[in-house]
Amino acid sequence: MTAETDHDLTREPVAAHEPSPRSGSIALVLLVAAALVAVAVGLMTLGRAQAQPYILGILAVLAMVGLFNLFAFAAGIIRFADRNLDDPIIGRISDHAFDGLAVTDARGHVVYSNAAYLTLTGASGPQDVRPVERVFIGNPDVSEAVFRLLKAAREGKRQQEEVRISGHDGSQGRWLRMRVRPLGTGKREAKYAVWSIADITRDRERQEDVFQELQHAIEYLDHAPCGFFSVNPAGELAYVNATLANWLDYDLAEIGSGGLKLTDIVSGDGASLLTAIVAVPGEVKTEVFDIDLRMRTGKTMPVRLYHKLAFGADGAPGPSRTLVISRARDERSDPDRAAEVRFMRFFDHTPMAIATVDRAGNVVRANARYAKLGQALGLDSASKSIFRAVNSRDRHLLIAAINQAAEGQADIAPVEVALEGTKERWGQFFVTPVDAAENEAEAAIVHMLETTERRALENQINQSQKMETVGQLAGGIAHDFNNVLSAIMMANDFLLNAHKPTDPSFQDIMQIKQNATRAATLVRQLLAFSRRQTLRPQVLDLGDALSDLTMLLRRLIGEKVKLDLIHGRDLWPVKVDVSQFEQVIVNLAVNARDAMPDGGKLIIRTANVTTEDAGKLAYKGMPAADYVRIEVADTGTGIPADIRDKIFEPFFSTKEVGKGTGLGLSTVYGIVKQTGGFIYVDSEQGQGTSFHIFLPRHHAEPEVQVEQPAAVVSATNGAAKEAAPAEAKPRTDLTGQGTILLVEDEEGLRALNARGLRSRGYTVVEAENGVEAMEVLEEQSGAIDLVVSDVVMPEMDGPTLLKAMREQNPDIKFIFVSGYAEDAFEKSLPEGQQFDFLPKPFTLSQLVAAVKETMTKQG
Repeated sequence: MTAETDHDLTREPVAAHEPSPRSGSIALVLLVAAALVAVAVGLMTLGRAQAQPYILGILAVLAMVGLFNLFAFAAGIIRFADRNLDDPIIGRISDHAFDGLAVTDARGHVVYSNAAYLTLTGASGPQDVRPVERVFIGNPDVSEAVFRLLKAAREGKRQQEEVRISGHDGSQGRWLRMRVRPLGTGKREAKYAVWSIADITRDRERQEDVFQELQHAIEYLDHAPCGFFSVNPAGELAYVNATLANWLDYDLAEIGSGGLKLTDIVSGDGASLLTAIVAVPGEVKTEVFDIDLRMRTGKTMPVRLYHKLAFGADGAPGPSRTLVISRARDERSDPDRAAEVRFMRFFDHTPMAIATVDRAGNVVRANARYAKLGQALGLDSASKSIFRAVNSRDRHLLIAAINQAAEGQADIAPVEVALEGTKERWGQFFVTPVDAAENEAEAAIVHMLETTERRALENQINQSQKMETVGQLAGGIAHDFNNVLSAIMMANDFLLNAHKPTDPSFQDIMQIKQNATRAATLVRQLLAFSRRQTLRPQVLDLGDALSDLTMLLRRLIGEKVKLDLIHGRDLWPVKVDVSQFEQVIVNLAVNARDAMPDGGKLIIRTANVTTEDAGKLAYKGMPAADYVRIEVADTGTGIPADIRDKIFEPFFSTKEVGKGTGLGLSTVYGIVKQTGGFIYVDSEQGQGTSFHIFLPRHHAEPEVQVEQPAAVVSATNGAAKEAAPAEAKPRTDLTGQGTILLVEDEEGLRALNARGLRSRGYTVVEAENGVEAMEVLEEQSGAIDLVVSDVVMPEMDGPTLLKAMREQNPDIKFIFVSGYAEDAFEKSLPEGQQFDFLPKPFTLSQLVAAVKETMTKQG
């Protein structure tokens, strides 16, 4: 049964009331008129004087009756009745209505009913008329509906219900539509309700017939010998028949629940063919495609699609209707058909975009890959000119190639051009002529391979090679500079020792030392970029290290920039060189400050990154592992996209001349890489910049901790503990005794080093290279307490010298001094070789402290 509320009903004709007697009739009127005539005649027989009182009395009575009726009419006590409802015209219309009509009063009594009402309610005559609730009081199928109708009648509302009355003796029964509405809007009329009952059994039967026919059509469509599916404009499967679902091994219930897309059942780029149809407003287009569908198991089946798509007046596509014909039998039975199916599969599944074009470059036919490329480039469809896929500046190259093909020329050179679109994309076109006898419409076959990723990789490789070349150059220059700086710093120390602070030249000598120190810092930056600096890694808690660095950072960035330090919880330890890590953070902070001249916010955030989370990150080249991430973000001007890939190049700077060396970020890059970490940048112009540093998590391993002086590194080959060239702490006594063999190919530096060691009480024997050192060792009969040797020397280098001397004297002590990092040469030494390392440049105090420490070690 169905219900319909007050506003759903159509307005019915007013039902007639039950006939009721009038307040007056024609006979009564005639009687009153006769009485008035009789009175008038009687008064005429009397004299004028005698009749006058009677006349006045009668007029007074009539006046009072008239006045009373006037007030009664005004008060509504007396009403002039409308045309009586027992008018034969109204009664005839009401009785000939198909719907049963009845009027009930406030007590629910029927005050009027037509003939159809009597028939529909089963009444034998007017005396047997019953209200609706009494007619259906014993029928449980309609009791709820009748209750709702009565409630609406009492509340003066409209209501409609459709109910089914069960037939007797198992007969089909019938359907009734019952309505109720108030009669009129006045207070008196509102006491009445109009009921109507209509037999809608035939209507229901027709609806059921239509439904059955629809069910038969759906069943036929579901089990037709061909597949069928429909796709909505969002690319989702709106309907799939049972045949196609069975072919693809899908459950109909699963498909009906939604979630499957066209790309889930179409193999390769075939879906692009269906979505690349040219939109023609207000038209319906049907295309035929030979593609492969993908089953749930991943297997494919060849099919032919008859794809019908209607476009709205605005050109927007509506739901598609696609007929699917299986071609699997053709592939098995007919060799010609099988060849055609295999060719179409190859044609549509090849990773290259293929199209045939005419002399004007218009696409005659294209494969799925080309259709997908056209969509990616924002082209309307695959039927547009192929020249529209090429950027206008390179379009002439492809036009020339197609013209050559149209003229029948062979061996046309491939054309690499920029593709059309908002993003920079590249493609390589291979053009082949078509024999005019084969197809007059087609002039050339064009194969296109997108080369955007290949060019990006080539650029990365070229950039990497350039960076490596510059790094090698920087490392070599740094080594030579370190020799020079070592000599300058050593000579400067001699001058400082020879002059008192009160001497006029003392300040000039100090200025020389400061400039030499600045030069040494620049050399360390070059070594950091070339990843050849000497590091002293130690296990570090980044939270503590950053907290200790806060005061320095606040002084560097100034008051206009707000510093926010956000520590991650339970940070894992990392193994880094503390001073170099601080250099990384300082360089990034200074860059951020320069990017915010009007002030802003600098945020340094740390967090752990698990192996699972690292695998989800879109950063290239970083393997999945446990990392600690340091994010340095600013709210500055951002980095333009065209220079974002160059920021880590040495000597590249966007600052004014004289305001930067161009080594800040390249130093950061080198330190992070040498530490075994990774660094990436995210930036949008005007939105700020974020540098993301990933340092490997350090897993603790048992090892013996040996305290080393700040200026010297004790190393066992394969497990070195490295030290940066820091100024040694003042010692009470740096003098000593013993014979030292000093091996250095730079004569000036060798002389200064020897002079400094002799001034502290040591006996120094000099050698220019390794060969001469071996001769000196033989001359001294092995009476050498310590060898201080350069690493890179002509004829025999330092590592070779160490191996040769250890063969003669396994306990001889060794200190290597070099401008290169210690790990640049330790791999050439036998496993387990003990030696100390002092990086150049160094001062006199650092040299003698290193010698003192090594000489006093127990062999």
